[in-house]
Amino acid sequence: MGDPRHDFGRRAERIVDRWLIDSGWRVLERRWRVREGELDLVCLDPVDCLVGVEVRARRTTRAGSPLESLRARHVARLRAALARYARENAPLHRGIRIDLVSVTPSAAGDAWRVQRLPAIDAD
Repeated sequence: MGDPRHDFGRRAERIVDRWLIDSGWRVLERRWRVREGELDLVCLDPVDCLVGVEVRARRTTRAGSPLESLRARHVARLRAALARYARENAPLHRGIRIDLVSVTPSAAGDAWRVQRLPAIDAD
């Protein structure tokens, strides 16, 4: 039996993966790890921008929103990892950015709320 928190996080990643594909995105990598950091998903969005997707799942917002749980240092690591991916692996693309996608269950627990905040690495 796995850690319930990890299981919840992996489930959230699968939900986001499917949601992005259904929205016209192409998922290139899942859980891509390098010395600089780990990207939950590496994608091409519908206009061919290379996007590192950070998935944050919360059962409730009592401890704050998913965005509040992300620190500048972590965003910098995500950006460095995505830059490395772009240098070493990426197909032709039009720019790069980091998006945050939050996943929370509905109050009834029978559906998921998925929200994307684009370009969290923008100045």
